[in-house]
Order: sequence, then C-alpha cells, then structure tokens
Amino acid sequence: MSFAHIQITKLTEKQFLLGHVSPLEFYGVNNLRFRQLKEQFPDVVFVARGNELKVRGPENEIDRATGVVERLVRYIEKGGGLSEEAFNEIISGIMTQSRNGSGPEEGGDLIMHGSRGNIIRARTEGQREIMDAVTHNDIVFAIGPAGTGKTYTAVAMAVKALKEKQVRKIALCRPAVEAGENLGFLPGDLKEKVDPYLRPLYDALEDMLHFEKLKSYLEKNIIEITPLAYMRGRTLSNCFVILDEAQNATENQLKMFLTRLGRDSKAVITGDDSQIDLPRKQSSGLVHAARILTGVEGIAVIRTQPTDVMRHRLVKRIIAAYEDSDTERKKLSAEKRN
Repeated sequence: MSFAHIQITKLTEKQFLLGHVSPLEFYGVNNLRFRQLKEQFPDVVFVARGNELKVRGPENEIDRATGVVERLVRYIEKGGGLSEEAFNEIISGIMTQSRNGSGPEEGGDLIMHGSRGNIIRARTEGQREIMDAVTHNDIVFAIGPAGTGKTYTAVAMAVKALKEKQVRKIALCRPAVEAGENLGFLPGDLKEKVDPYLRPLYDALEDMLHFEKLKSYLEKNIIEITPLAYMRGRTLSNCFVILDEAQNATENQLKMFLTRLGRDSKAVITGDDSQIDLPRKQSSGLVHAARILTGVEGIAVIRTQPTDVMRHRLVKRIIAAYEDSDTERKKLSAEKRN
C-alpha cells in the first residue's frame, strides 16, 4: 500500500500598524497600490482595516511581503510621500537583490534626502558602483548609455559632500559642444547662452536642495556651473568637481580638466562614449583618458549598462537596437576589408 506524500506548509501571520502614515498614501487612490501589492504576492493574504494591516501566508513569502510593507512605510515616513515610480521600484525591487545582497532600499544605497523630503539613493547596480567608487577614490570616470543616472548620482554625491563639510565648493562643468548646434547662435549674454545647455545640472540640484538654499549657493559661488573652457588656469582645492558630457571634451581639454584638481578635492567625469559630437578629426578625451588611466591607484573607471537605464522602458530597447546596428555595421566593414 502506498501513501501520497502530503506537504504541510507552515502559515505565519504578522500585523502592522501604519502609525502616522496616511492610508490613502499607502493603499493608493481606489486601493490601486493595495491591489498591486496583492498581485505581487499571490500566495499571501492581505487584510486591511484602516491603519491596521494583517499579512498571512507561507513563512518564506511572509518574510518577503513584510519586507516590502516595511520599506513602503519607512519611505513614506521619511519622505512624506510616495511617488508611483518609488512604489513600483520597492514592490518589484525586493525580488531582485543587488550583487552584494542588499535590496534597493537598504541604508547602504541611501545618498541623502532631497529638497521635497524625497529619498535620493542609488537605484541600480551601476549607480551603486559609482557611489562606492566616489567614496573610495578621488577621481572617478562614469561611462555608459544615456539615462543610467551617471550625472544625477555624481551631483548627489557632490551635494552630500558639501552638506557634510567634506568640501567647501562644488564645480559643475560641460564642454561647449552640442549635438548639431552652436552656442553662438543663441540670443543673450554668456549666462543666457550657457544656462539652457547646463539645464540638466540645474535640474539635479533642484531635486536635492531647497530653492532658497540653491539660490544662495549659486550667488555665493559655493556651487559654480560653468563651461569647461573657463576651467583653464585654475586650481580647485577642497572642491567636488564634475565634468558632464565628457565624451565631447578633446584629449587636451580633458588633460587640462584633470590637472585642475587641488588638495582635498574629488572629480567625477561622466559621459556616453557612444554619443560623441566632436568633429571627425578630433578624438574623444574621455575614451583616451579612460584607457590610459585604468588601473591607476586612486582612479576608478565605472561602466554603466543598458540594464541601468531609468528612463522610459523603450529607452533600453532603443539603446540595444543601436548597439546591434553598430555591431552589424562593424562586422560588414570588416568583411569588406577582408
């Protein structure tokens, strides 16, 4: 006589009090977030009564589900709100741990709290690598596709260093080379010409500093935003320097920038080596510098990947399509030469 094996699953129940967290903020309009949470964990039963939430299910699933609930509550408590992007990242991000085993909301990923109480943190593996590299090196190259958060992460680390008095000043610059355009054709004085081109840097700063504080820092030149050409001849001490869009700096310009670094300073150089807008006869200083400086003590070269893209989901597909096209073009070119 044979008996069928019966597996008994141990059920666990946990109870949460949302405390001062608004039920509307947590559960969403018309309970939309609550439904998404339940869909994420189909084996778990969620019972909500106002500020009380009961979670019941298999022990292993309960641990994961309660981890998500705790992260959601903690995020709302710290930031005063929860965007749809943050909500989706938390409920899905808990399922994919980073290489070092920490989840997307672990304290190690936190950089700072922004101007609206929002939590600014490393959201992808590439951003975590940039954050770690900046912590342990004085010069960091962050190279990779558009939308991977290279500039945003660099600016966040700079603002953090300023707030914690690790540096006295932030200098942000870009080479004045644009995709098919020329600053000389824009109306206005130099500041009016340059400001639109440097807008991404302003956007990042506005996310991290209250308007009045940012205005004060800019007026006092504690935060300086300038074209790369204006860095020549200077020595930047006790300063966090960022060169953005560095793929459009020539070899001489990038050498000039790197040798501006003074005592107690850090530099982050960001760029996308697949979007070089320099004239064909000029080679990119970013590509050259990253090649010859790799392995130098105190310098880190981080390469973000298409998987780190934080923009519209189609951006990842667009980048992949262009990479496939470039690979095919190089293959055909090699075949013709042979």
